[in-house]
Amino acid sequence: MLASLFLIGASLTTPQMSVQAASQTIVEDSGDGMARAVNRMVGGIVSYARWPGVSADAARVMCVIGTPRLTNRMAPDVPGAGSVTVRRISVAAATSRSGCDILFLGRMAIADRRQLIAWVRGRPILTITDDDAACIYGAMFCLSNRAASLSFSVNLDAIGRGPLRIDPRVLSIGRSDGGAP
Repeated sequence: MLASLFLIGASLTTPQMSVQAASQTIVEDSGDGMARAVNRMVGGIVSYARWPGVSADAARVMCVIGTPRLTNRMAPDVPGAGSVTVRRISVAAATSRSGCDILFLGRMAIADRRQLIAWVRGRPILTITDDDAACIYGAMFCLSNRAASLSFSVNLDAIGRGPLRIDPRVLSIGRSDGGAP
């Protein structure tokens, strides 16, 4: 059974970005435990994002690019009325067409990752990765798996560069010592 724990986060500030550690979830010890934890966490992150001019419960499209490290069974579990459709696409497809509300960046060449992050700037696209735990390449949310737990970091600089609005409660989770945001 997944049990969410909200732990005290730490802030790391560099000249280029500000990253804040946030929520942590215990991963169930089973074959599907990591997939459920990732999908629950990604769904929770999506529920805190607001796209300009779009209803909060509108369906979203998540484009998976590269090879996810934590699970290949992406099916975000969004609390409430929202839903997420998952598509697997290439870097070229992502930058040549619109239609992705969320980019989930798995393992890929650093040059491709940089190209995608540069392309996203200024667009209402949420970026999440499981291949950059320290958030140094510019995704908004970075998942990390350590010692049977899944956590995420928030890249405040990346969030501030785009038109998406992230509910401040998700940012305060990192400063919380327990309870729901």
